[in-house]
Amino acid sequence: MTLQSDELAIYLPNGRVAPPVNPYGRLIANAGLYRALARYGGYRKLHFQSHGALPLDRLARELHLPEGAGTGLSAGSPLATEAPSRAGVLLSGQPYLSGLAWTRRNTAGDGAYSLVGSIFAFASATHREEMMESAMAPLQRWDALVCTSPALEEAVVRTFDAWEDYLRERTGASRLPRPALPVIPLGADVELHGAWAADAGARKELRGSLRIADADVAVLFLGRLSFFDKAFPQAMFKAVEEAQRRTGVRTHFVMAGWFPAGERDRARYEEAARAYAPDVVTHFLDGNDAGVVARCWAAADVFLLLSDTILETFGQAPVEAMAAGLPLVVSDWDGYRSIVRDGVDGFLVPTLGASGGRLGETLALLQELDAVSYAQYAGSVAQHTAVHVGRAADALSLLISSPELRASMGAAGRLRAREIFSWAAVVEQYKSLFSALAEERLRGAVAGGETNVAAHRLNPLRADPFETFRGHPSAVMDEDLRLRLAPPLGRGALAADPGVELDHLFPGLRGSEAEARRVVELLREAGSLPVREVLLAFPPARRPFVRMSLAWLAKVGVVDWLPAG
Repeated sequence: MTLQSDELAIYLPNGRVAPPVNPYGRLIANAGLYRALARYGGYRKLHFQSHGALPLDRLARELHLPEGAGTGLSAGSPLATEAPSRAGVLLSGQPYLSGLAWTRRNTAGDGAYSLVGSIFAFASATHREEMMESAMAPLQRWDALVCTSPALEEAVVRTFDAWEDYLRERTGASRLPRPALPVIPLGADVELHGAWAADAGARKELRGSLRIADADVAVLFLGRLSFFDKAFPQAMFKAVEEAQRRTGVRTHFVMAGWFPAGERDRARYEEAARAYAPDVVTHFLDGNDAGVVARCWAAADVFLLLSDTILETFGQAPVEAMAAGLPLVVSDWDGYRSIVRDGVDGFLVPTLGASGGRLGETLALLQELDAVSYAQYAGSVAQHTAVHVGRAADALSLLISSPELRASMGAAGRLRAREIFSWAAVVEQYKSLFSALAEERLRGAVAGGETNVAAHRLNPLRADPFETFRGHPSAVMDEDLRLRLAPPLGRGALAADPGVELDHLFPGLRGSEAEARRVVELLREAGSLPVREVLLAFPPARRPFVRMSLAWLAKVGVVDWLPAG
């Protein structure tokens, strides 16, 4: 087993790297990571596992691979585990590794390679349950769930501890291997954001179109304009209004993003802006327009994001703001505090959370019963999380009144982004993780244990349906069952009419039409044959498919399994 590989396998279920319109941060981050692995990873080949056809030319475009790039691409089915076994790792952009673990066990074995997933959000109870399935799935110590921040790691560890303690209480379990939980941040294209920010023409164009004078200050928010899963905006409106009042500098608040709920939420934001920032000019811009976003980085002077939602675990937009050389004012919240150094790159604004207790337990039970939506659940928590408006106004006032402070903090943030949050730096952390997991896998192989052949090769709750329900039919096609052609239909052709669509549905499990015709010929020549002898006429790799063809031929009336007469 080698500890280093020049190949990498990536699980890409929907076959797309480029994020869709109105993307969540996870999709943007995954696209950035995959492109960075192709650019900085030094891999000879990247192999992508997809549930459908994956044209390599489209994949190369979405990865931004230049002509003649040294990295080759290949694609295949998630059931084909040869490429992950060669690479030693299968990387997934999601944290749900249970299905991949069972597939690995069934096709290659627990010790064949490492599974690495990423946790971006941990707020949804449904998603947490899917993640915690890993405690019952055949995940091993050489697998990993990457946490994007120390705050997220703390929440995940706390949940693993509680869930495993419950399993011990409930089942008496004494051995619950847990995947590694390393902390690796998200990255940003530092060079690209730096170039956007330095574009003087773009700055002049956007500020001119928004009537932002040279002496005015533009405060930028960028992200989903969703109060329950990004930030209630009232604190930001109040802080910008107060900072403008204190400094006397005309201030514009630019909110670049998209409203997932459409015009209803836009009206709510506009109402809050009129109520809490009546003297500040607030602009709502289309954050789905890449050109608009690029010009925003050039036109802005300060970045503001006072998140209060449990959905946020890291914060890609603050990293991009640092790469663009903007000073930041962000809430002292989850991953933000691991990005921004208070007083160096910007300011962290204190936050206060409710203590929970009986009403928090009630909210949890309502979610358990699906009596509240995710928006109601996360929104209820955010609505009772405070961000200190006065401290936010203090920070904004300092930055608005001091171009020198803006420049020095922006420069410090740009350097930090380059050293820690550039995709090149993040890729090195992933490669170090892959090597550490390979060493752990090697130790497991030497010691035996989890790499031994396991009794259960499939998830018992998602087992082979033909085995699970074998008691339903009167008989099962075992190898001693004798087959013959059905007399009314044994005319030398298949009884399934090519024009009857229902006869030909769901063909994926059975063999080809040519193999079915060969079965008919064998039975005509012999009169009757046991299943075993029919299968011996075909190559070993095709026999499982031919076996299914036998059942299908019986279904459409070509083959009979009952004795004549």
